[in-house]
Amino acid sequence: MGNLQHGPGHDPRGRPGAPAAGRDRRRRGSSSARSRTGDDQLRLGVCVSGEGTNLHNLVRLGFDVVAVATNRPSSGGATFARERGIPLAELSQRSFASAEERDVAMRDFLLGHGVELVVDAGYDRIHTQPFLEAFADRIINVHPSLLPEFAGGMDAVEQALASGTRRTGATVHVVTAELDAGPILVQEAVPILEGDTVETLRQRVHEAEYRILPQGIRLMEARLAGSSTVR
Repeated sequence: MGNLQHGPGHDPRGRPGAPAAGRDRRRRGSSSARSRTGDDQLRLGVCVSGEGTNLHNLVRLGFDVVAVATNRPSSGGATFARERGIPLAELSQRSFASAEERDVAMRDFLLGHGVELVVDAGYDRIHTQPFLEAFADRIINVHPSLLPEFAGGMDAVEQALASGTRRTGATVHVVTAELDAGPILVQEAVPILEGDTVETLRQRVHEAEYRILPQGIRLMEARLAGSSTVR
């Protein structure tokens, strides 16, 4: 099994002051539901595989990140969660017999922390049916292109640069069973400049992601509060 870590003084739902309980599996098959108002912040569970710069940005901006899950325990995003005391699930695929088994463990971990919205922020695995069903219409992903262009992988920046196009961008969309094809929430175009390298272009795409991912989360907050207006 993967390693489930809890921040100091957190219970399995992420509330301070209660003893940690590493494997709360009581609530299966449905995401947390509570009465919402337009002033509420969603309880976020962030899935990361890389450096976690979008995770850093969400925490810096004051979003309510109550749990982090990673398939790469040595990643920068996992290290950041540990340093900040954010409850962390380390779910390396080699610890599980199948992707579905891994996703069941991640589902139970996030539900146990009362997560209301899952944010895929540089997460390089495809969610399987048990996870998609548990968080139906409550998973968003930030993708480094203007979808539907350069969909389907983590190398969208490289693809854009090699294609000769003069612009790419970033997209926040709702995650569905079809890869990178869910409803688009917000996009931002990024010009490709003469002399750009993968590194320089990726940095500008990241900067666009830092702007639009908070917008996408606020849009989901507004939708779940029964409003169509982004705060």
